[in-house]
Amino acid sequence: MFEYVVIPLLICLARISDVTLGTLRIIYVSKGLKILASLLGFFEILIWLFALGQIMQNLTNPVNYLAYAGGFAAGIFFGVVIEEKLSVGIMQLRIITKKDAARLLRFLKNEGYGITSVNAQGAFGPVDVIYTIVQRKEIPHIIKVIQEYNPNAVYSVEEVKHVSKSPFPNKEGGRKIPFGFFRKGK
Repeated sequence: MFEYVVIPLLICLARISDVTLGTLRIIYVSKGLKILASLLGFFEILIWLFALGQIMQNLTNPVNYLAYAGGFAAGIFFGVVIEEKLSVGIMQLRIITKKDAARLLRFLKNEGYGITSVNAQGAFGPVDVIYTIVQRKEIPHIIKVIQEYNPNAVYSVEEVKHVSKSPFPNKEGGRKIPFGFFRKGK
């Protein structure tokens, strides 16, 4: 029982934990969050050593190999799900609209978003291009607003690794910068 259930279960749970941490670590490295990524890496390797040690002590049990591989796959899945829920990062949103963007611009300004609007020429005539830098967790709300004001607008979202200064309003604008998630340079 212990050899065929408990040890494989421990190996699987260890792999889920260390791969989840590893997935988050890679994402945080790409966002420039060095301290958080290093801390996650420390615990990732500590847990991985435990899992590997159990495999090496029980090489004759094929269930351990399945538990190891299953934990790896599940860890990737859970790491991505957790990162999506945390929504850490800064994004640039580019909105292109043929329709007059005055109402949308007013709304975004009133909500405290810093925006830049440019009159441009598209393939089929004049367009307005709106740029804004927002926290990643705000993207679904802004997309909903864009679709409400202009369902035919084209928009793109890109990750921003570095911003020279905070584009986010302080508490006077109603929104605060979350501590630790805004990078002030490299």
